[in-house]
Amino acid sequence: MKPMLPTLTFDMPEGDEWLFETKYDGFRAMLHLNIDISLTSRNDKPLLDLFPEIKMFIEQNKEKFEPFLPIILDGELVFLENAHKAHFGSIQVRGRMRSEVKIAEKAKSAPCRLLIFDVLMIKGKNISEKEYLYRKKELDTLFRASNLPMHPDESDPRLIQLIPAYQNFDELWEKVVLHDGEGIVAKQSRNKWEEGKRSTLWLKLKNWKYVSCFITAYEKSNGYFYAGVYQGKDIFSIGQFIFGLKPDEKQALFQIIKENKTDEDSRFIYVKPAICVDIKYLENYEEQMREPHFHQFRFDLKPDDCTYDKFIQHQKNLPPEIDITHPDKPLWETPAVQKIDFIHFLREIAPYLLPFLKNRLLTVIRYPHGIFGDPFYQKNCPDYAPDFVETHMSEGINYIVCNNLKTLLWLGNQLAFEYHIPFSKIDSKGPSEIVFDLDPPSRDAFPLAIKAALLIKEVLDHLKLISFIKTSGNKGLQIYIPLPENTYSFDETRLFTEFLAEYLVSKDPDSFTTERMKKNRGGRLYVDYIQHAEGKTIVAPYSARGNKAATVATPLFWEEVDDRLTMEKFKITNLMKRINSDGDPFHTYFQTKNIQNFSPVLDFLKQQKRKG
Repeated sequence: MKPMLPTLTFDMPEGDEWLFETKYDGFRAMLHLNIDISLTSRNDKPLLDLFPEIKMFIEQNKEKFEPFLPIILDGELVFLENAHKAHFGSIQVRGRMRSEVKIAEKAKSAPCRLLIFDVLMIKGKNISEKEYLYRKKELDTLFRASNLPMHPDESDPRLIQLIPAYQNFDELWEKVVLHDGEGIVAKQSRNKWEEGKRSTLWLKLKNWKYVSCFITAYEKSNGYFYAGVYQGKDIFSIGQFIFGLKPDEKQALFQIIKENKTDEDSRFIYVKPAICVDIKYLENYEEQMREPHFHQFRFDLKPDDCTYDKFIQHQKNLPPEIDITHPDKPLWETPAVQKIDFIHFLREIAPYLLPFLKNRLLTVIRYPHGIFGDPFYQKNCPDYAPDFVETHMSEGINYIVCNNLKTLLWLGNQLAFEYHIPFSKIDSKGPSEIVFDLDPPSRDAFPLAIKAALLIKEVLDHLKLISFIKTSGNKGLQIYIPLPENTYSFDETRLFTEFLAEYLVSKDPDSFTTERMKKNRGGRLYVDYIQHAEGKTIVAPYSARGNKAATVATPLFWEEVDDRLTMEKFKITNLMKRINSDGDPFHTYFQTKNIQNFSPVLDFLKQQKRKG
């Protein structure tokens, strides 16, 4: 069964009869479920032997599908990197494997997922000729009834997941760009599924990266133009292109190369660096651009402007509105971190950091000379901020509200290292979470914070409250209890923070205190329950800290909180590697808000207060 295919476009479709889905980079796959199971590729090749994890998952959950059999589902087989991006290289490696032992090892250690976006048959009824909206509703019903994920999730062990449709292009595009995804498929809401057809009712828009480069050669046999950039004084080849050129542009470019050739052999006509162009491409894979397309001539550029450093910078998919000044400026010494390294860190950490900054009044600490000079706090948005920076006036201060990637990277270019946020959003009444800040008297006393955290965790588990923990990035730990919005007041949450603080002190008065005067604490950890209040702030999860070690306020898994834990494990230079290998410990943070059972605890404390 040949799949229906989308048509590549460079322009968003007009009209309001379109819906939008994330496009993933993987293997197109058709799943047939009945008595037997088959999973076939776009070219009708069997896939289950290469991806036994999918077969095993279906067999283990077949009773969930039985009420809907026979089923035919259309989807993409991927190695999921995040909710909006699949890793092209990983799925290619899996597709080339032939050793059963190695396939089984990979299936267990790094399973792929089958992301479903369409249903063609359900309960034995062919619905491919039904409108897209009808098919999507049937698919939604199937996934809900089968208790399967309603959106892609790289940490969910359920390997068959739904690709949802969005009504708003901009909403989805922002997510795709933020997560560095491949792009979007726009689908006309009344389209019918057409076997084997490349349809203009399905349009793919790709999240291109751009590079400025120069032409180095022309290949006579196929008409490809070869491109390069300068790496120092040497030419670094970045690949070849032919698509995107109009016939007259192609002919003109060939003529220029022919008239200015420096050498020629049986295969190539060579030319010295002089003709500069912009090329758009998906990513750099095996030292070549994937899907390169000619974008435009750059008569304003000289070949010396086309550098390897800029090529690498564009691979990070930085928005073109962000001009990185002084990229080589040293910010940290050990580890050695330059400004461009910090910007790249912010770009990569953005999908994890931005949700915590969204719609919150932001206070930043800027380090204009890196950690080698004095920092300063900034609350007011400066007059020179670009138009895309959102602000909100509160108590006479025009705060920055960091709601998008461009604002975060602009702040990074301003050398804002630290991002501090209040406990509530600008549109919320009352706290959005409870946070316990466990701040020991010194770095050497960090074991006190570990001890306090584990005691608090015992209480929270007993009360059936869901909690998360992170390092402060300096010398302490911070415990989060997400709350539903607009539900509780700060006075109410104070009852709980005070109760827990008093519990800690009563449990171990030699280790913990609520004494506000430092001179009276005697080396004990101060449990600051008063700090959780309206207008107070705390460092955001995944914010860097302005200390010599370049540490980050890092979310932890609770099982990591033991005597082996150290603050210095989590730095700007290694944090993305940690997330990519271990996942995000705060992954379910926002889903928790709506299931947090805090009211019974609060009711009990209010009752006790009335009695007391």
